[in-house]
Amino acid sequence: MLERSMTNRRTMIGLSVAAAALLPAAGSALATGAHAHVAANAKTSPARKAARTDKTFRTAAVLRDLWVGHIFWVRAVSIAVIDKHDGAGKVAEQQAVENAKAIAATIEPFYGAAAKESFFKLLAGHYTAVKQYLLATVSGDAAAQSTATQSLTSNADEIASFLSKANPYLPKDAVQGLLLAHGGHHIQQIQQLKDGKYEAEAQTWDEMKKHVYQIADATADALAKQFAKKFA
Repeated sequence: MLERSMTNRRTMIGLSVAAAALLPAAGSALATGAHAHVAANAKTSPARKAARTDKTFRTAAVLRDLWVGHIFWVRAVSIAVIDKHDGAGKVAEQQAVENAKAIAATIEPFYGAAAKESFFKLLAGHYTAVKQYLLATVSGDAAAQSTATQSLTSNADEIASFLSKANPYLPKDAVQGLLLAHGGHHIQQIQQLKDGKYEAEAQTWDEMKKHVYQIADATADALAKQFAKKFA
């Protein structure tokens, strides 16, 4: 499984709270929410880490890799669209979709092929909403931004429901909070890239990466609890 190499990630991770959905508003309020998640997790992470097995740590590492791939390729799509580099955008979008497929595939060993397909559809919905928000931001269409944000918010609820039903150690409210903060980073990043606020976007990227690490670690811990024998 995972201990063999990172290439076996599709058979080990059960429930990446993946490419999750976005929240209803952007800006400082979202950043505040993300900081709150960082602070809360920082207080409890030592205890969680102390209880982890080696397999749990390796699972978290693979999930982190998948999540960084998600935010990397979505960022690449955003830059390509803003700069009107169609060729680069096409490749980046293909990679973003492949990343979503890889995340969805991690569910199958634990929950079956049907769950994998359902999860991929949810991830596709997330990406579509992010792309819609990106296009609306580039065109300066506030109404379309609002519509995209509503889609992102609804998708966040759907993903949180899906994950919490699959794993009792991923309560819906907690998962949804993580997804909303993650979505806030997407929105904030798109706005900063569009406005040429590159120093601010660099800070957002750093926060974004730390936050998806939290999502990956929380998911690994939940899987370890649900499938204790596999992680012993």
